[in-house]
Amino acid sequence: MTRPSDRSSPRTSGPDPYVFAGNPLDRASNLRKDDDWVAKAYRADSSRILPLWQLKPLVTGDASPRLAWQSLVALADVATDGTLVMLGVRDGCAYFAADFSEGAEPEGAGSLVALGQFADARGIAPQLAAGEAGTLAQARSLVDWHLRHSFCAVCGARTEAADGGYVRRCPSCAAEHFPRTDPVVIMLVCDGDDCLLGRQAHFPEGVYSALAGFLEPGETIEEAVRREVMEEAGIEVGEVLYHSSQPWPFPASLMIGCIAKAAGRRITLDTYELEDARWFSRAQVHEGLSRAGAWEGETRFRMPPPFAIAHQLAHWWSGNVQTDAP
Repeated sequence: MTRPSDRSSPRTSGPDPYVFAGNPLDRASNLRKDDDWVAKAYRADSSRILPLWQLKPLVTGDASPRLAWQSLVALADVATDGTLVMLGVRDGCAYFAADFSEGAEPEGAGSLVALGQFADARGIAPQLAAGEAGTLAQARSLVDWHLRHSFCAVCGARTEAADGGYVRRCPSCAAEHFPRTDPVVIMLVCDGDDCLLGRQAHFPEGVYSALAGFLEPGETIEEAVRREVMEEAGIEVGEVLYHSSQPWPFPASLMIGCIAKAAGRRITLDTYELEDARWFSRAQVHEGLSRAGAWEGETRFRMPPPFAIAHQLAHWWSGNVQTDAP
């Protein structure tokens, strides 16, 4: 798979434009496999933990929220059993996350009440400082995985966390289970100076986005792009170019952004998947991008907000003057 030329890519300079990317922590996979090192990190005064309640992170501040890291030593005993994960190391400090929602409402979470408030991850992520949303994506995905995989998929016995929370081992049958990431292809289908966008019924009024779907077992990225576009819009796709990717921790996906070249224009809509799909010109996409994230009640065509990879794909394409390539 090839990629649009670096000369025209939005990722050739400056920071990564995607929310949930740019995690500054060293994941230190070699250290989390060292049981002695992890045990010392659990007891270190410098170690920090991010509490999550129903996958909502503890934050401080309203206009400019920040992740509310706390002393691990002070809170380790309050965390839900088996959900403590090591996120990584930075400046000599170890960072962890865990679920704190077992049997308690946020208002009743003891000493956490005075330390901040639990906020929706999707809502605050675009407001976090650079890199913090990437750490949040890692924390949310891993904690959610532990909450969903307490029992062995082989024999049904209760599993135990190991390797800093990156493995769950079954003491009954010795099976090992690892965190999963679900790959999703998201593609802007182009034909000259037009691109194909669709909307699902639950989208806010006026919002159209790039088509997307899960990559299936035994399928390449290119095959998944062609299959999804054909299934949802009845459009045959030829060349497929990789553009960029974005972690999407809802619960644990990786959005694989592609630019695809259409081999036809007649739309045959799958109304189970999409409410509508249309061709939009570059000028229309420019307008839709300018209204992205518009106020409630806006009904004109607009793109998803800038933190979504669909917005970034459309932003790149709408400014790309090469009309003879995807």
